[in-house]
This record gives sequence, structure tokens and C-alpha cells, in this order.
Amino acid sequence: MLLEENKAIICKMFEAINSRDLALLDEFFVPDFVLNMNDKQTVGWEVNKQVVENEIRAFPDFHVTIEDIIAEGDRVCVRLQETGTHIGDYRGFSSTSNKVSYAVVAIWRLVEGKIVEGWIVYDQLNFLQQLGAIGHI
Repeated sequence: MLLEENKAIICKMFEAINSRDLALLDEFFVPDFVLNMNDKQTVGWEVNKQVVENEIRAFPDFHVTIEDIIAEGDRVCVRLQETGTHIGDYRGFSSTSNKVSYAVVAIWRLVEGKIVEGWIVYDQLNFLQQLGAIGHI
């Protein structure tokens, strides 16, 4: 049953993001949450929550769709499709009004019903090409 509970927590976390209920996100993460994204690590839920807030500000229609979800042990793996329209400043890039859609794979480690660590890999090259930040290869 723990596997299904962990999967439900991850689903609810993404539902909170999609519904813009960011205060609810605090319930899912421990304060010293560690995020490993591509080759960068950030520690602390408050720091990581700001990343989510900045993404939603820059992409007001940001939406996450879970394509696959698999649980084993204390981990939940999801294959996602993220979409949005670049309306606000994001990571130094001014608004382009470009629509983006990119694949993400994330693994979440949970302890006692809380997310303690995450690993996220996404197609950063494709994302930056869709923003118009770099040319297509």
C-alpha cells in the first residue's frame, strides 16, 4: 500500500502546481528537501519553491501532465510533459510569447509521506530552442 500512497502524494503535488495552490506544496516537502536537476543541486524547500513560483510567473499557463508513474521502494518515477507560454522573464530571458512543450523525467524519494529528495532531467536544449534562446541544430 505504501507504493500507492507515495504515487498519490506525487500526483497531488503536481495537481497543486497545476491549480496554482502553491501553499499546499509545503505539505509535501521536508524543509531540507534536496533537488538534483541536470547537473545542479539545490538544498532547502523554500529555495526550490521559489523556482516553481518563478516558473509559474514566467509561464502563467504552465501545466504538468503525468504520462507514466512507477513506484518502487521509497521512490516514485514519473515521465511528464510540461507545457506553457513564455510571458514573463525567466532565467534572464525576456518574454517571447513562445509556447513550449518538453519532456521531463523525475524521480522522487519519500520518507514517511514527505518528499525528501528529487532528481529531474529534462531536454534543456529543446526547451531553449523553443524559447528562441538558441538556434535549432
